[in-house]
Amino acid sequence: MNDVQKLDRYTTADALMEALQEVGISYLFCNLGSDHPSMIEALAKAKEEGKELPKAIICPHESVALSAAQGYAMLSGQAQGVIIHTDVGTQNLGGAVHNAFRARVPVFIFAGETPFTMDGELPGSRNSYVNYLQNVYDQRGILRSYVKWESDIRTGKNVKQLIYRAMQMSQSDPAGPVYLTGAREVLEENVEKLPDSWGEWSPIEQSSLPKWGLDEIISALLEARNPLLITSYLGRNTEAASELIEFCEKLAIPVVEQIPSYVNFPRDHPLHLGYDPNPFIREADVIIAIDTDVPWVATQVQPKDECKVYFIDLDPIKEEIPLWHIPSVKNYRADAYESLIQLNDDLAQRDINEDQVQERYLRLGKHHDEQREAWKQKEQVEGNMISPEWLTACLRNVVDDETIILDETITNTMTVSKHLPRSKTGTYFGSGGTSLGWNGGAAIGIKLADPTKTVVTLTGDGTYLFSVPASVHWMSRRYQAPFLTVIYNNEGWNATKLNLLKRHPDGMAKQTDRYWVNFDQSADLAKIAEAAGGAYARMVTDPRELPEILQQAMNEVKNGKSAVVDVRLAKISDQKDY
Repeated sequence: MNDVQKLDRYTTADALMEALQEVGISYLFCNLGSDHPSMIEALAKAKEEGKELPKAIICPHESVALSAAQGYAMLSGQAQGVIIHTDVGTQNLGGAVHNAFRARVPVFIFAGETPFTMDGELPGSRNSYVNYLQNVYDQRGILRSYVKWESDIRTGKNVKQLIYRAMQMSQSDPAGPVYLTGAREVLEENVEKLPDSWGEWSPIEQSSLPKWGLDEIISALLEARNPLLITSYLGRNTEAASELIEFCEKLAIPVVEQIPSYVNFPRDHPLHLGYDPNPFIREADVIIAIDTDVPWVATQVQPKDECKVYFIDLDPIKEEIPLWHIPSVKNYRADAYESLIQLNDDLAQRDINEDQVQERYLRLGKHHDEQREAWKQKEQVEGNMISPEWLTACLRNVVDDETIILDETITNTMTVSKHLPRSKTGTYFGSGGTSLGWNGGAAIGIKLADPTKTVVTLTGDGTYLFSVPASVHWMSRRYQAPFLTVIYNNEGWNATKLNLLKRHPDGMAKQTDRYWVNFDQSADLAKIAEAAGGAYARMVTDPRELPEILQQAMNEVKNGKSAVVDVRLAKISDQKDY
């Protein structure tokens, strides 16, 4: 076949790539393998012809690829693509797919299937021993519990329909990852070129509160003496945050962010009362839980029997969690933004006891000020040890209101939220899930989504290692996506230790300092990034040196070079025997 014939040939892979362009995917975070020759060929042909397709980003590790796609979508709202290698690449996504699923972030994932012919019966037939070893009974089953939709390309004649269906599902709330597979023989199939019909596959429109539900919520709030609003991810829609401010100010409703993954409410606002809802839940007579998965933990706190709880969420009963319950008067499947518009419009027509609202506003504002003053008192240097509070206070001095903060410090997340407050939407992100290692790839994705932004990722030493820093920083240099990483290094897995102490506060593990969680031969973590991606690398142990080193690191980032500052905190354990 001559070169002209090769360029004239239009395959399933060509149609697949064309469809990904049509649905709005800009980047394909790729870890390519033996299942992708036709897709690589499609990209090469498009380059030769000057045809626009999504840009392929080489990712040396699959979990970094998916975290990057998640980060990009969290900032931009636009789903991106991930291409991985058969069953082994699918498994290498690891916990990253859990994060995207639990965070309700749209991502398109494609993996090849091993060829289904052995003797050259079709183009793409097996030609390597790996094609046998990667042949499993149910590859899609690996991800079935973590995606909204999964399917297999059986023929190239409807591949565009499959892509459209995948993205319609992925972007319909509650959003989430989708997974498509296809064998080499199918990807090599010659097919007819079809027109772009993506416009006919629109996602589900946003839902709102029913009229009777709106009346019930407003009536309860107007009668409440101690209302409370709890949220975690309302700020994923930045417009919802401004509606929330208006709503809470009208009735002086305090807001608590429970394990936030976005900026949901300005953290310097007098009605923002921090990140621990438990003290307020005990006194509340009406609770609005909106866009949150776990507003409180039942074994730690319970509302009063007479407290009225209203749950507003895209998935108010958490259908993908087998055992889940929050006692509530009503659960409403509704979009937060649409619901808040309704609530604000309704309140504009109501008679409100302004004296009661003003009294509550002043009382809550005083509590807010006292709370912040108590937090500030902990920002002190004591001796030669760097505390998480001092580290976070120093960081506050090298970032501005536009800086995007990614937080995966886990046991120091509460400290970060308290001492590095963000008040502008779109400037703070958490993973939205519980699998560690999201921060590095997410920083790449966010930087690609908006190269003008300064990105700072905060991580523990355990989460830094989980993030595959060598792959992350190779990508950072290759794709000119510099960011600052600050490691809250307590030389171990503190979350595991703290959970043990909840169950056995005076047990043998505590008495003997045996937790099996410490890194007593801690690596020079920053040097990993220096070796893999030429990052500026520093380790800090002296609290007095910290401000200057952080500022130098930020200067390096603004000059186009990633930086990693490994900050040594108090060790969580001195255990030596194993």
